[in-house]
Amino acid sequence: MVARLIDEDPEQAYAYSRIALRLASRVAAVREAAGFAAYATQKYSEALAEFRAAKRMTGSVELWPVMADCERGLGRPERALAMAGEPEVQKLDKAGQVEMRLVAAGARRDMGQLDAAIVTLQSPELASNSVQPWTARLRYAYADALLAAGREDEAREWFAKTVEADKDGSMDASDRLAELDGVEFVDALAADESDDVDDEDDEQDAAEVAAAERASDQAEYYDEDDEEYEPLERSAADADVEVTDEIAVVEDEDEDQDDAQGRDKG
Repeated sequence: MVARLIDEDPEQAYAYSRIALRLASRVAAVREAAGFAAYATQKYSEALAEFRAAKRMTGSVELWPVMADCERGLGRPERALAMAGEPEVQKLDKAGQVEMRLVAAGARRDMGQLDAAIVTLQSPELASNSVQPWTARLRYAYADALLAAGREDEAREWFAKTVEADKDGSMDASDRLAELDGVEFVDALAADESDDVDDEDDEQDAAEVAAAERASDQAEYYDEDDEEYEPLERSAADADVEVTDEIAVVEDEDEDQDDAQGRDKG
């Protein structure tokens, strides 16, 4: 469950890992899973403790790079750099050594040593034209470091190389490249929704304006407190009629005229 949830719901994965620890804390795989769950939720102190326990149980140095990155997360980049120089690094496979190089470069950047970070990332793996599982991440880190150092032309070149190596599109190198080229992307769906909202607002504004104008006209006509108000003179025929609204007055006037015409004919 930790493996299934750690990417989409790291907090839930962490909760499962705590249950697993209560049930089988002496199992190395459980300690490792708990370490990664804590790492994913940025609980670096817990993660480091679990990784150390797993390392003691197995004797493997496989977790050395992520342990060093936990030191970075705890605000101790100098310890991460020290770990990058330990003999354990030589025991790592190629992927682990590249990962350790990435962590060391990140530690250099944490310490404000941009040029040193760039040099740290320069390696045969970076220069190789072959695409390996780590190639895109290594190129991306190098491009990002170049950009942070103000070397935009070189950064653009390496972001483009990252796009070539990032077959599954897991990184935002294409967006970074477009940003450097001054290209802005617009969410078409969001734009359509915005247009619909604008149209609704325009219709509502027009309706409110029309209602306000009608109210203004009525106020000018009926407001007896207005100094310019002049009440309409009522005819003798209307004197005996209780006026309730304009429609009633019109209907009563028509009926009076019909009655008068009928009497004249009679």
